[in-house]
Amino acid sequence: MKVKLCIYLLLIICLFSTSLFALPFQDGEKLTFSVKYGIIKAGTATFEAKSSTYQNRPVWHLCITAQTYPFFDVVYKIRDKIESWWDKETLLPHKSSKQLHEGKYQQYRIHYFDQINKKTTYMKWSYKEEKWKTEEKNLPFETQDIVSSFYELRNRSLKPGDKPKLYVTTDGKSVVTTVKVLRREKVSSIFGDVNCLVLEPDMKSEGIFKGSSKLLIWVTDDAYKIPVKVESSLSIGTFVVQLEDALNVPYKIKKSN
Repeated sequence: MKVKLCIYLLLIICLFSTSLFALPFQDGEKLTFSVKYGIIKAGTATFEAKSSTYQNRPVWHLCITAQTYPFFDVVYKIRDKIESWWDKETLLPHKSSKQLHEGKYQQYRIHYFDQINKKTTYMKWSYKEEKWKTEEKNLPFETQDIVSSFYELRNRSLKPGDKPKLYVTTDGKSVVTTVKVLRREKVSSIFGDVNCLVLEPDMKSEGIFKGSSKLLIWVTDDAYKIPVKVESSLSIGTFVVQLEDALNVPYKIKKSN
């Protein structure tokens, strides 16, 4: 009887720990990318995941930043920071924050999520009036934000031909976004030549680069789905984002791009 009880307890612990920790990234994962416009290295971008707390609940603090170098600012200045406080147990966000400065465009917006009651408090900063405009909105479904949706996608099993749907709320709107898994492709990376899946999300909502007409993402074709390359088409041309450094990942860096 005691043996059976111990087995049951071990099973419960394993199931619980799977829901909390069986994710395709480690605490402290930091991915640093070079941002190239044509042959010019125009700036950098980072994806970072750290353990934190939000209102006494354990969360992942997810943060994506992107910025151009000062010499490129005269062409197209980018200073973006997008954050998510993502619950470790439910894998749903409590809060998201998005600050964009792209060219002449600026944006600062915050969502607070009540996933249980399907409500969100949406705050939009008015630069003209210099004050927050706040709305209470209903959520049609349990939702991810623009950052957590990518990390949630990394947690899925994907293969070419799949069209997984993401339920995303950003900029006061809740949308169902489809991501096409286009093909498998081997690409050169800092880990050497790696097999990748090529993903194409639809662009119904704004991402890192406002106004992108097309976005392609290369992720490693394994359980980790580490992004190694991104191509984003803008009105001024195409940005290519390539992984140039990685911390707390299950791969060894073999070369620099």
